[in-house]
Amino acid sequence: MLDRRGFLSSLAAAGAIAGLPLSALAQAAKGAAKLPPSDLYDKNEDAYWAELRKQFLIPADVLYLNNGTVGSSPMPVVQGVIDGFFELEKMISDDPEVYPIWGYPHENTIHAAFRSDLATFVGATKDEIAIVRNATEANSYIANGLEMKAGDEVLMSNQEHPGAEEAWNVRAKRYGVVVKKFELPKPPKDKNEILNRINDAITPRTRIIFVSHITTVTGVVLPAKEICALARQKGILSALDGAHVPGMMRLNIRDLGCDMYTSSPHKWLFAPKGSGFLYIREEVQPQIWNTIVTEGWDYPGAKAERFMAIGSSNVAMLWGFKAAIKLANDIGIDRIEKRHRKMADYIHGEMMKRGAESWTSPDPNMRCAIATVNVPAIQTMEMENWMWKTHKIRMRGGVPSKVRLSTPYYVSKADLDRFLAAYDQYLKLKGAA
Repeated sequence: MLDRRGFLSSLAAAGAIAGLPLSALAQAAKGAAKLPPSDLYDKNEDAYWAELRKQFLIPADVLYLNNGTVGSSPMPVVQGVIDGFFELEKMISDDPEVYPIWGYPHENTIHAAFRSDLATFVGATKDEIAIVRNATEANSYIANGLEMKAGDEVLMSNQEHPGAEEAWNVRAKRYGVVVKKFELPKPPKDKNEILNRINDAITPRTRIIFVSHITTVTGVVLPAKEICALARQKGILSALDGAHVPGMMRLNIRDLGCDMYTSSPHKWLFAPKGSGFLYIREEVQPQIWNTIVTEGWDYPGAKAERFMAIGSSNVAMLWGFKAAIKLANDIGIDRIEKRHRKMADYIHGEMMKRGAESWTSPDPNMRCAIATVNVPAIQTMEMENWMWKTHKIRMRGGVPSKVRLSTPYYVSKADLDRFLAAYDQYLKLKGAA
């Protein structure tokens, strides 16, 4: 069995073979650079965030503005995964019935403490949280698990992610459930405009309202608490796709009052890819059937844990997930959210000055770390490729002329000015200035 020194040597050798930068692999293997001292934030906020930028393996000359698709796991998270593999693959558990996999019944130390940490972070109880692999999987649990008959309606917006909408489309095609949509304005003026559209779309056949907490299309922060209250008032279940929320802004699921909540923390919490969770309020759990099953799905008292009976799954990813939660807590979610809003407001305002149309919202309370605009004079998918190949800037375009810009906390004003300069150059190049 390799000792730690041998492990690090073999990791470096593997990096050399793959042509990867050895310095990055060595740093990830030995442990991340220390986090900046907390008091640096009060002394020099920009210096504090610049120090945190060093936790990420993104090369210094690359500007990454697409957390809306997937985030980059920083060194503490990478280290968590490496440590997980290094420790778990020794096969030396005190209990010979415990193996380095999760996805089977009888909660044990592999995920018990982790579920508690996760529940605390998102404002829930452990018995209401199931670990899954992404929001898509969690959304399928809801769409396939709720008892519905032909003609029953699910109400959603016209800006839902395919990982949510398509699960309901399968249900509709197979069993006659009706997928009904209300239109989210681009942009919504205020939360009442959204609430009124939802209220007007509800019918006696509506069984569940299923909407994004933050939409992937435009980055609008929906009035989730008010939507859930409206659903409860009408006797309708509420489910929120929160793929973008953990790590972007403070989240308290219980306070929102929803019945179900899903997420993919690989976006803004920087957790490993393949990390997700499903929240189901304890009183609602008996209404949801399992979709994927192995032994343990029907154990009395299992509560949310029964939705984790999905077969062999990777425990080392949980180590990285735990490290991501710790990093967010160490920095402070309120600091993170404040930074996100500041940077998104800046880039949103600068794009407005350049004549772009806001698709997020003129109300800063309805956006956080995503600013989406429309620029009819350009083809943004072409611009997306040009930005990367010419300036090493990664952003997200949309057909035909949408620009979605994510502003993770480690991105600086100078970084955003770099994008803006490249954007101005592109407009001149295309004669669209």
